[in-house]
Amino acid sequence: MPADGQASSGYLVDSGSTRLLLDCGPGVAAALSGALPATDLDAVVISHLHLDHCYDVLPIGKTLLAGQIEYPMELPGPLPVAAPRLRGKVPLYVPVGARPVFDQLATLFPVTTMPLLDKAFDLAFDVREYAPGDRVTVGDCELTMVGLRHSAPNCGVRVDSPTGSLAYTGDTGVTEALVELAREVGIFLAEATLPRTDPGPHGHLSAVDAARVAAAADVGLLVLTHFITADPTYLAERMAEAAEHFDGPVRLASEGSFETLRSRESAR
Repeated sequence: MPADGQASSGYLVDSGSTRLLLDCGPGVAAALSGALPATDLDAVVISHLHLDHCYDVLPIGKTLLAGQIEYPMELPGPLPVAAPRLRGKVPLYVPVGARPVFDQLATLFPVTTMPLLDKAFDLAFDVREYAPGDRVTVGDCELTMVGLRHSAPNCGVRVDSPTGSLAYTGDTGVTEALVELAREVGIFLAEATLPRTDPGPHGHLSAVDAARVAAAADVGLLVLTHFITADPTYLAERMAEAAEHFDGPVRLASEGSFETLRSRESAR
């Protein structure tokens, strides 16, 4: 959940010519607005339907539509802040079966005087359902969806571009598919939710789990994320544990931090 002033899961990937948003939890819409206009996004990808990974697609959708509407009364001039107009619908990639969930979400907070704002998933986004194993091309990026192990259907996302490669786990327990997802990527962005391995049905990783995958997949850089606390001592312990199992560089994700998209060779 949002804590310590930080948003939930949401990661902006910029290849230089293509901009992708991977997941979109609470707080991400505000964070994105400080980085670039939502109209500059080339696609949004949702790993799974837990609210800490998808809830802010609605405010982003309304933001996309804001440039299409006029306030329903005559004003002496234009509103002082105008959203850029849409270049076209932004592709929104969601797991198979997710479309009705987002349609329902859009009906929860109607704006009766400006009904256009209630059509985010019809007019702002081009909703495209994907299945594990699917590959899609967005700009100069190829995205591969890899099914992983979580209590809700979850796909990790691998992004390959001329600039470099990245693999993002979403949420997952330990599974051999993680090595397939991350094989020789430049950046492995891995959840490290728990202090130890999760043998149960929910499905989360520890820092040690993530590091072992990074080593087996021979990645360039391991970035740990999705922590249960921002306590510096706790995070330092997780980073030290990861470094014991992966001999490459290890970083901790934090609000507003960034890494340069790169190849596996340049990351080392």
